Amino acid sequence: MLTFHVENFGCRATQADGAAVERQFETRGLARASSSEADLVILNTCTVTNSADQDARAAIRRVQRQNPLAKIIVTGCYAQRAPEEIAALPGVSAVIGNSHKHQLAELALPALSGGPAVEQRRSAARDLPSSGPILVPEVAVNSRAFVPVSVLAENRELRTENWVYVSDIFAHTELLAAPVFESAPHESARTRPNLKVQDGCDNRCSFCIIPSVRGQSRSLPPSEIIREVKVLVAAGYKELVISGINLGRWGRDLDFSPRPSDLGKTAPNDVRSSRSAVRRLTPNLESLLGCILAETSLEKLRISSVEPMDWTDSLIALVASSPRIAKHAHVPLQSGSDAVLRRMHRKYRPWHYREKIEKIHAAMPTAAIGADVMTGFPGETDAEFEATHRLIAELHFTYLHVFTYSARPGTPAAAMPNQVPVHVARERNKILRDLAAEKKRAFMKSAVGTVLEAITLSTSQPSEPNAPFVTEALTDNYHKLYLNGRHAPNQWLPVRVEKVSDGALIGSVR
Repeated sequence: MLTFHVENFGCRATQADGAAVERQFETRGLARASSSEADLVILNTCTVTNSADQDARAAIRRVQRQNPLAKIIVTGCYAQRAPEEIAALPGVSAVIGNSHKHQLAELALPALSGGPAVEQRRSAARDLPSSGPILVPEVAVNSRAFVPVSVLAENRELRTENWVYVSDIFAHTELLAAPVFESAPHESARTRPNLKVQDGCDNRCSFCIIPSVRGQSRSLPPSEIIREVKVLVAAGYKELVISGINLGRWGRDLDFSPRPSDLGKTAPNDVRSSRSAVRRLTPNLESLLGCILAETSLEKLRISSVEPMDWTDSLIALVASSPRIAKHAHVPLQSGSDAVLRRMHRKYRPWHYREKIEKIHAAMPTAAIGADVMTGFPGETDAEFEATHRLIAELHFTYLHVFTYSARPGTPAAAMPNQVPVHVARERNKILRDLAAEKKRAFMKSAVGTVLEAITLSTSQPSEPNAPFVTEALTDNYHKLYLNGRHAPNQWLPVRVEKVSDGALIGSVR
């Protein structure tokens, strides 16, 4: 049987994309395998920083070294941004950008239906030259609405042996998505599906390359989301994470026209009332959460990153009041300096951000609150960095994702003057990571002696013959926890926290 392996890099949205790719291959009869044994290795890349690009290139070299017969297909954000650069790398058989990712298997294996037997296809794939194309261009081109760059471009020197499928990502106006997995929890050994309900971004932060590789903001319609959630619940999953590139913008692009009966509830000549009715009916993240809670029996819903301006008072109140929504808020900060935020083209000021975090903490005192923070943005002075450090120190964060600024080709920030020396940016990065570690330790210590809900993930084999089993779990408020004893995965259990050890909580079922 022909086999495949998908390796994901980057954010939750990328993981969801990778799951959709896995589904494409599995529905075509292929089996999963390790990267060192698979016939096809798909690298689903990130390009948010230079180090993300480096990780992808290192993975290509690793796969080529460990599995020289494999056909390496590179997809994702790096593939969308720099297809020629990737196509020129030794071992790459195909580059398929985000623009074509939703039909990746169709492009890579165009003759699956009605073609030769699987074993014959495997033999044919093995017989291809190591640098030859894995795609059949005539079939692939005729099956696509987008024409590959390899056909359109005048200069094909880099594509004579490596097929490239990348087109204008902004031509996409609909979202095609799938959860990370849908097999039963005991079959997949994974317990927290990730459903991407939004893709793309209409913001234009000066440092960010993502809009140019993800396109405009697009939302998965509510009916499709509910259908996916119900499938996962029926499969036995107890927690679902919903994610997006700019999740708080979900629903803003959906064509929603109120029914005459809805508008008829207002006075005929009262334009203001009519507009209010439309606003009430317009889809947004809060209405989506309410819809999932009302129309499915999902036990726990977790929200991934949401921009500060999208944490409305009503959204905070909903998350705080519902026991079925995890007490966890990830709110990107980037900088605590007003001047830096303005240069970044962020849509909020430090005092706005402070107000949001304080409201979230007041509504949910034990919630996990995290943020993305960047050090070394062009022109960042000592005083501007200190403003960030001070804001973080004063707010109720429980963890941080700290990034050193990385210039992305084509972004406004890459051309800004006064680029901060790398060693200075990294020193500032360490200062913030140390502060985050202190806050995380304090947050974990505050949990000792309390009872928390936790979902079981997997059981660890004892390292010594007589050592007890421990089960890894994740609490409702995003603590990593090791549970004494052996417990089946995908179970929500009440756990009494006994101590903190090696950066995790230790507890027992109450």
